[in-house]
Amino acid sequence: MNVEFLNKGTALVIKIKGELDHHTAEDVRQKIDNEIMKSVAKNVVFDFSEVSFMDSSGIGVIMGRYKNLKQLRGKVSLVNLKPQLKKIFDMSGVFKYVPVYESIHEAINAM
Repeated sequence: MNVEFLNKGTALVIKIKGELDHHTAEDVRQKIDNEIMKSVAKNVVFDFSEVSFMDSSGIGVIMGRYKNLKQLRGKVSLVNLKPQLKKIFDMSGVFKYVPVYESIHEAINAM
């Protein structure tokens, strides 16, 4: 599991690579939280273009960051969801809280 960060104005783009499951979720969460604390950005865009697998632990990582950023008046969005990931997010109800966009540019413009 690899996580890359890119600051884009008021947004922090987080690109997750590999599997986001119960084996990797805690490490990913810590890396993301550390980067959010260092960043001046209050909005986060999660890029899932290189996520090969995700289970409910991944949902927990996203929703935990959503709750934390909401307290800071920030926003969270998702981009580049493959069909199987979109189905997992949809079934879990995440889309009620976190919007999904086709591209990073579109997500940043919507913030």
